[in-house]
Amino acid sequence: MKPIVIFKNVAHEGPGYLGDFLTLKNIPWQIINTDQTATLPSSILGFSGVVLMGGPMSVNDDLPWIEPLLDLIVEARKANIPLLGHCLGGQLISKAFGAEVTLNPVKEIGWGEVSVSQNEVAKDWFGEIESFNSFHWHGETFSLPEGATHVLASGFCQNQAYAIGPHLALQTHIEVNVEMVQSWCVEGAAELAESVSSPAVQQADVMQENLPLHCFFLKKVADQVYGQWIKRLRL
Repeated sequence: MKPIVIFKNVAHEGPGYLGDFLTLKNIPWQIINTDQTATLPSSILGFSGVVLMGGPMSVNDDLPWIEPLLDLIVEARKANIPLLGHCLGGQLISKAFGAEVTLNPVKEIGWGEVSVSQNEVAKDWFGEIESFNSFHWHGETFSLPEGATHVLASGFCQNQAYAIGPHLALQTHIEVNVEMVQSWCVEGAAELAESVSSPAVQQADVMQENLPLHCFFLKKVADQVYGQWIKRLRL
């Protein structure tokens, strides 16, 4: 089968548990680093699915790889190749689909509950899960593109995820594992210090309390969601 392409935007925000999941399912995948614009494919048609990871930049930044990547997202949508976005990745999908990416009312960093919307599309993606403790690290948020169905919300960010056909855009991070959270706490130490007064920001010591247990339960959510997404791959 054609491989899945995973666009990685910064060194410490890789596929995490998603990579383990795809390997376990014997689904081929490869990483392309977006900051190396020469490596961006000229077409997305050689892939069975497209994954976009997170990063500290904004989709509204003037970076040389953003417009070419948005074009690839549009091409994937036209070809009905499933898209899956995590945080910045979800924002990239949103911008490519004509929605806006703007500042969230507050930064949302750390573990926090998200609720699954009460509609059939959300149930299709999340099964019997009604809410779960997810991991967040974002200061911006997306509006819903035309034709999108809202599927997740949190107390600090209304648009945590939406679906359009085979495409799923997540603001939250269901892909994190223990090592990723530990790494992000180091990489984001300055941001955490600057955001200490925010009601939606946990500090590093709080985020890492019972970390293996948090990731264990989040993996069960990821298994459900990723399991639904791979059913839609263009083999």
